[in-house]
Amino acid sequence: MGENMSGKILTHREKEIFEMLVQNYSTKEIAQKLNISEKTVRNHISNAMQKLEVKGRASAVVELIRLKEISI
Repeated sequence: MGENMSGKILTHREKEIFEMLVQNYSTKEIAQKLNISEKTVRNHISNAMQKLEVKGRASAVVELIRLKEISI
């Protein structure tokens, strides 16, 4: 249901945000870099965590690495 055409779990924006999170950017820094609000950044993170069925950003990052959605 929530998957896009390529069969990947995350939207382009969600992936972009998680790639920045693993580079140690804060929510505020991500918002500034992407020219979106901090609330929007948190919403993208929350949506991704729901899709992954995990609680917490760290668990989401671990799962995304395991699924080869992002790399560090």
